[in-house]
Amino acid sequence: MKKIAFLTVVLITTLTCCAQKYNIDSSLASLKFKKDSTLQLLKHQRDSTYTAQMHGDSVRIEKEYKEHLKWENIKTIASFPVIDAGQMSGVIAVKGITEFPDPKMEYKLLFELTEANPDSLAKEINDGLVEAVRKINLHAAAGVPLKKIFPVFVVHGPGLWAFTTNEFYREKYKMDNPNLKVISELQALGAKFIACGQAMAFLDLKKESLLPMVKVALTAQIALSTYQLKGFVLFKL
Repeated sequence: MKKIAFLTVVLITTLTCCAQKYNIDSSLASLKFKKDSTLQLLKHQRDSTYTAQMHGDSVRIEKEYKEHLKWENIKTIASFPVIDAGQMSGVIAVKGITEFPDPKMEYKLLFELTEANPDSLAKEINDGLVEAVRKINLHAAAGVPLKKIFPVFVVHGPGLWAFTTNEFYREKYKMDNPNLKVISELQALGAKFIACGQAMAFLDLKKESLLPMVKVALTAQIALSTYQLKGFVLFKL
């Protein structure tokens, strides 16, 4: 009887150990399966992301290449009837034009220039100036006589840096002011330049640091309203 009881205990213990081992092995197998599945999923996601990135890069490079070719072609056909301030200031010839400006009218163009180029592009002509030159070139190319074009620039905010002396610009950016030639050519057309006195105060910019042809108003807002009431068309640059 004792022997049967002993064997029963041994059998139960053995079955329990086997069950525990099975449960442990089963849990480990389950964990391994989950781990392998997760790693496989991550690998797939990584490969998919890599493939997507490669595809994205390929599309982007192709687009940039086509854009570059387009601009290279534009540079060969663009004209600069008044001032050349870089490729973005050019005019492309258009065939079949049916709408023309009135060459007898006075084209009073008021440009509000407020922004400076990023420091990394300080060696380039101010983007606002380039766009203003482009508008003047477009008017001239459309048939408006230069003597009928009256540009006025009202400058405030960081845009004022473009209208500072070479000495000031060199001290600020460690390079010559790239805007001087374009500003001089605009002045030769009869352009006026007005700086905002309020912005000068905020920027701690002295009048002697501005180019000699730049006039100073109490505020850009008064200059803008005054010239618009005189019939000038406002262009925000």
